[in-house]
Amino acid sequence: MANLNVVSGYADAPSTPQVRRIGSADLKRALAQGLEDFWAMPTHVVFIGLIYPVVGLLLGRLLLDNDALPLIFPLISGFALLGPVAGVGLYELSRRRELGMDTRWRHAFEVVRAPGFLGILALGAILALMFLCWLVISEGLYEWLFGSRSPQTLASLVQESLSTRHGWALIILGNFVGFLFAASAFSISVVSFQMMLDRGVGPAVAVATSLKAVAANPGPMALWAIFIAAALVIGFIPLFFGMAIVIPVLAHASWHLYRRVVA
Repeated sequence: MANLNVVSGYADAPSTPQVRRIGSADLKRALAQGLEDFWAMPTHVVFIGLIYPVVGLLLGRLLLDNDALPLIFPLISGFALLGPVAGVGLYELSRRRELGMDTRWRHAFEVVRAPGFLGILALGAILALMFLCWLVISEGLYEWLFGSRSPQTLASLVQESLSTRHGWALIILGNFVGFLFAASAFSISVVSFQMMLDRGVGPAVAVATSLKAVAANPGPMALWAIFIAAALVIGFIPLFFGMAIVIPVLAHASWHLYRRVVA
């Protein structure tokens, strides 16, 4: 602990590593390996994955009880910003399976012993701050266009959004701002948490490597981001319960993508 720096990692940690150029075949292989991990560890992976639909339902109920209906979509879409943090325990399971180690579900929580755990917390806090900023901006956009009044029901919110000029302005501006948040979060975290878990580097090196990986592979990374977004939409549709499968598969696949991208 005396040699650990939350920002830069261990004093003897390597500098920013090289990144490889990848293609669509690498994405398919990473996804296939993620599915293999999921089927090889289904019981505890689903157990961990069930946390996310439960949290989603609780947050949704909280919004309904507090007349915060305009924040439902920003909350659901912005929840994806925290995906890399939520997947850390699953990265650990993939790492252990890769090494032929025991992969019982309790090992997902052993990330707290990882050399880069403080860095993981630091970068996780940054993503959480981005999530909160997204919610604040979303609320501000709604109040700017519709005033301080809140819709009475979810149906009236949908109708108001789709049938008025202010509603379409909210959809366009909200999605544009959301895209900026999502693209930023993806760029700084696509391989960051995996690196800190695997190599003990700090957020500075991990984020620099993540940005370098995106810059070196703009097409494949954009395709991967689109796939993640589509998968999350599918997972959200059945009252969040699809996330119990989508989140673990994406997390395991992201670990294998990291292995293919970072030399």
